[in-house]
Amino acid sequence: MSGSLNDDSFHQDLQPQANHGSDYLSHQLQPPPPPRRPRGFAATAAAMGPTSTTAAATGGKAKREREKEKERTKLRERHRRAITSRILAGLRQYGNFPLPARADMNDVLAALAREAGWVVETDGTTYRHSTPPSQSQGAAFPVRSGVSPISSGSFKGCSIKAALDCQPSVLRIDESLSPASLDSVVITERDAKNEKHTASSPLHAAHCLEDQLIQDIHSRENESQFRGTPYVPVYVMLATGIINNFCQLIDPDGVRQELSHLQSLNVDGVIVDCWWGIVEAWNPQKYVWSGYRDLFNIIREFKLKVQVVMAFHACGGTESEDAFIKLPQWVLEIGKDNPDIFFTDREGRRNKDCLSWGIDKERVLRGRTGIEVYFDFMRSFHTEFNDLFAEGLVSAIEVGLGASGELKYPSFSERMGWRYPGIGEFQCYDKYLQQSLRKAAGLRGHSFWARGPDNAGQYNSRPHESGFFCERGDYDSYYGRFFLQWYAQTLIYHVDNVLSLASLVFEETNFIVKIPAVYWWYKTSSHAAELTAGFYNPSNQDGYSPVFDVLKKHSVIVKLVCCGMPVAGQEEGDALADPESLHWQILNSAWDRGLTVAGENSPSCYDRDGYMRIIDMAKPRSDPDRHHFSFFAYRQPSALIQGAVCFPELDYFIKCMHGEIEGDLVPS
Repeated sequence: MSGSLNDDSFHQDLQPQANHGSDYLSHQLQPPPPPRRPRGFAATAAAMGPTSTTAAATGGKAKREREKEKERTKLRERHRRAITSRILAGLRQYGNFPLPARADMNDVLAALAREAGWVVETDGTTYRHSTPPSQSQGAAFPVRSGVSPISSGSFKGCSIKAALDCQPSVLRIDESLSPASLDSVVITERDAKNEKHTASSPLHAAHCLEDQLIQDIHSRENESQFRGTPYVPVYVMLATGIINNFCQLIDPDGVRQELSHLQSLNVDGVIVDCWWGIVEAWNPQKYVWSGYRDLFNIIREFKLKVQVVMAFHACGGTESEDAFIKLPQWVLEIGKDNPDIFFTDREGRRNKDCLSWGIDKERVLRGRTGIEVYFDFMRSFHTEFNDLFAEGLVSAIEVGLGASGELKYPSFSERMGWRYPGIGEFQCYDKYLQQSLRKAAGLRGHSFWARGPDNAGQYNSRPHESGFFCERGDYDSYYGRFFLQWYAQTLIYHVDNVLSLASLVFEETNFIVKIPAVYWWYKTSSHAAELTAGFYNPSNQDGYSPVFDVLKKHSVIVKLVCCGMPVAGQEEGDALADPESLHWQILNSAWDRGLTVAGENSPSCYDRDGYMRIIDMAKPRSDPDRHHFSFFAYRQPSALIQGAVCFPELDYFIKCMHGEIEGDLVPS
């Protein structure tokens, strides 16, 4: 009994152990769990081999490009929304248009159409004040009325094909079809010449209706905008190549024909460049004016005013210029022995577009200083053409003060490889400007500052690529501020020296100084392109006020180069450009000092949009002091007689400047 009991207890004691052993055996027989998948950087390292590493690097570059494109898209969208917001605000404030709070361009177009006398229904159906389309059961009605308020002058700006496309047409519409069924539109009797252009497109009628609507709106809008506005004289710049390098007038009959065209457009005068490299080309103080005498005699026949440019720079040698005029040959000969008379970049390359300002008071030009050479040239012109001043034919003298005749260093030379929107390079490495820099650093007590910045990039660098111009870069350090102030002050000294001598020659004549519009990288903190051009105008400085204080001293007319669209192939966002803000900074700074301001178009301003931007700048409607340009200089792309300029557009532009625009004179 006791033995069995002990056996039972023994089996009971073994049962848990047996159960545990079976669990243990089953656990050992199960397959091991899969290893944990590596994550994060470990996963990337495990997956990448030699080939995949290259692919990942390529993928990372593509991702960065996509991110950059997203940022550019955001900038463009933000810019577009800002423009739309300003348009809507202007229409509400000045036009009393009842636009909703969240208006879109459909609301704007409908409001402008109603203002122009059209009927716009809620579904977008648009027609004139006549029988609505729904009441004309299958009857023919003219989309363009026979007596349109647009005269034949509206088609002056069109090509022949475009003019044929815009002729009045008669359409028959089957009312049983939906408006979307445009295939039912049948173009009836048309001139045979028109038919071959229009019969192939059933959408032509809709385009014509839209074109006429926009033309009517522009016609009435512009008529009210510019009639009665201040009169702004318009001067047209004559082509560079009309005088050859031997100072001979090349084509007198062609000049007469061009002046006849200009006279028919009611221009107020012309602008003539008198090139130092032509007049004093071969020997110092040997001036040849014969070709200019012939030119001025022809201009006198047409009773046009003349503005004369004292051009002390070279011209040509790039794709954007059609003539090649060098500095005087005797100056270039001096430059072979002493190349430091020319502006020099950090790598020692000499820029022969103009003379360095370091020799303004150095007797290195056959015993004369730089400003003495300029003075003698201007005095010779005044002596030779004193009769033109006595007759009042010469209305102003423009004094060239730097590269391209503009007040700036030659920092953006295409011959040196610069392309928009590069920041350019400082031009202060000739020995004369380096001497000036060493003197300034010594006076400041920091002789080790007598050097140009060594981290300012190259001609085509971007600001963020250089340690000097990047955000919080060296441009705003103690050394950077010293160097930039000296660099800008050298420009100001040059202006003051040359204008002081010019005022001795032309005592009672208006002076003009051309100010460049260096608008790219304006939205950055450093304003790098302006700094290399000589204007100390970062976001925390006003670089134009010191310049205008000197110009005010000499009662100068400030001529601002008015920009059009960005350079072809470039976006404003890519260069963080802001031409509008730069223009208004310069204009307000000049007007606040009582300076007279004029304008000149850049080569990209030959379309309607470019003209309208210039007119709005020349006559700012929101200015309570009614400031406006004193004149406008029109730079033509080539000779007008070659047909490169659209005469109706230019005629329209001139009439707007004169405040004479009429509604029936607005071209399409």
